Amino acid sequence: MNELLARNLSGKPIVGIDGTDFGTLSTVTMDPESGALRDLVVDRPSRLSSTAPGRPDDDGRLRIPVSHIETVNDQIVVRRAD
Repeated sequence: MNELLARNLSGKPIVGIDGTDFGTLSTVTMDPESGALRDLVVDRPSRLSSTAPGRPDDDGRLRIPVSHIETVNDQIVVRRAD
């Protein structure tokens, strides 16, 4: 399995599998006890689709569970909830 450094992820575009632009990655949250990754925190574009695969936080950023990640290359591709 290829390893990815978190510093290489910041600023990557977040898109849906259908090409919907959800914004750019700001940071990743994790559970402090287990170390498990939780959410991608996405700086949102000015207009956000109602089909976004996450929920907004109090700061207006989108939080997408890491379980929704499909692929990570030049962009991070996510799917909607099952």
